[in-house]
Amino acid sequence: MKKILLLCTAVITTFTFTFAKEPSDSLQLLLEKQLKLMDSIEGTLHYKTGTISLGNGIATIEANNGFRFLESDEAEYVLTELWGNLKGTKPLGLLFPPNSGATSIEGYSYLIEYDAIGYVKDKDADKIDYDDLLKEMKEGQAKANEERKKLGLETMTVIGWAAKPSYDKERKILYWAKEFKVSEQDENSLNYDIKLLGRKGVLTLSALASINQLDTINKNLNNVLSMVAFNAGSKYSDFDSKTDDIAAWTIGGLVAGKVLAKVGFFALIIKNIKLVILGVVAVGGGIWRFITGRRKKEEEFVYEPQTTPSAEGTNNPHPNQNS
Repeated sequence: MKKILLLCTAVITTFTFTFAKEPSDSLQLLLEKQLKLMDSIEGTLHYKTGTISLGNGIATIEANNGFRFLESDEAEYVLTELWGNLKGTKPLGLLFPPNSGATSIEGYSYLIEYDAIGYVKDKDADKIDYDDLLKEMKEGQAKANEERKKLGLETMTVIGWAAKPSYDKERKILYWAKEFKVSEQDENSLNYDIKLLGRKGVLTLSALASINQLDTINKNLNNVLSMVAFNAGSKYSDFDSKTDDIAAWTIGGLVAGKVLAKVGFFALIIKNIKLVILGVVAVGGGIWRFITGRRKKEEEFVYEPQTTPSAEGTNNPHPNQNS
């Protein structure tokens, strides 16, 4: 909370003396309101620990050692309403490491998704030239940025591998990390994907983080991998060639992001951009209104709280948003 307090102070101090009649009082009042807002947001979220079923019993996650889990509805609320991502395929949930939460400025989380694309053959895993693959990805991203500009979205430039792709053939786990430069952001973003291959699809854990958190993610990688597993009947080894579909995608295709064509390119790629400056989204909704001049005629600041999930349940955490 200390880091959140410092960020709030920096954002508020920049603008308070420009717009308020009594800077000292306004700063204190606004700061208190923002801290209360963040506390209220955290208070409405239903973090879970222990054994949790994923995807109607396809897999299980063991949230332990300080890790906490948000189920699908609240995960979607955090991704779209608090962090400003576009809506895409509904996630299975969000996994937060110790001392991290939805309003943590320097925390990170794992977005958990499942794509029933079929059984992914892994025979090409040892034959892929990942440097050539990176070049193709950069070319594809350049074209995508043209469309992103038309939609008014930030552009993303692939800098390179933050961690070169690695495939564990025994555990059927593929993971890699890419570094992105996002327009109008000083700090580069990290796209760290972990994919567990199953009988009928792929379970993905995407670390939503900044590039300076790479070492921390690597340090906790084995711990996270030990938490998630396919259940009996859905494991890679349960594949039945007589009844099960074989995926059109290979290991190389998963890394290149060819699955994007199936689930929606823009919805998927934007999920990797956590809005670090929560002063505009979760922390500073009131500040934004203040800056843009939406205040009373006598220049008295009016605070309008954002919609947060109901504390009574998670079935409809953001009722104003269509499912």
